[in-house]
Amino acid sequence: MSRVVLVTGGTRGIGLGCARRFASMGDSVAVTYRSTPPDAIDSLGSEVLAVPCDVRHPEEVDRAFGAVEEKLGPVEVLVANAGIVHDTLLLRMGEDAWGEVIETNLSGTYRVLRRALGPMVRARRGRIVLISSVVAFLGSPGQVNYAASKAGMIGMARSLAREVASRSITVNAIAPGIVETDMIAALDDQRVEALRATVPLGRTASPDEIAGVAAFLASEDAAYITGAVIPVDGGMAMGF
Repeated sequence: MSRVVLVTGGTRGIGLGCARRFASMGDSVAVTYRSTPPDAIDSLGSEVLAVPCDVRHPEEVDRAFGAVEEKLGPVEVLVANAGIVHDTLLLRMGEDAWGEVIETNLSGTYRVLRRALGPMVRARRGRIVLISSVVAFLGSPGQVNYAASKAGMIGMARSLAREVASRSITVNAIAPGIVETDMIAALDDQRVEALRATVPLGRTASPDEIAGVAAFLASEDAAYITGAVIPVDGGMAMGF
């Protein structure tokens, strides 16, 4: 049965991988983008709805959901993926670098969750998947802001899972490790090899591997899974 799926930040990287996966399964998929949609969205086909949305602004979140509801129907599966990095050591981190990452990654997730929940509660069903990070467990030099935002998402997912379980809504988080995205592509080869050396499986993940877990958590097979954090990190954070 086709569902309405919304992937925030769905025009590149992990978000694009999720959008492609759900579209291939026959779901009605919408994605948000912060500015001009990149060419990659064209590969999804005309059946995917792309809507502008800066999750830092509540009015834009409401407008995006309204557009999806008007054209596709209420959101039944939400993948909260929109996020940014602004890396620097804490001693050099200004208020802007801290605030923008927290406002986008953590507060932005709060806004899309809050907007998605009303129709799900009324329908007494829904699937919510938050894209966190292995950095939430391991930490990373220069990413105090990013790690804090991603750790906060885990607490958010588990608390919300308890709030809405009685309405048959599941809330889970994925903690990806090193994934082949624009952020990794921007690093030099030496840095990438150093990162791979920290992964027991010895390689980076593809966005589609993260998307496969998101699709599972949104499926009927995962109906009895909620409040879980699924590491997809090649073994980086095993034991945490």
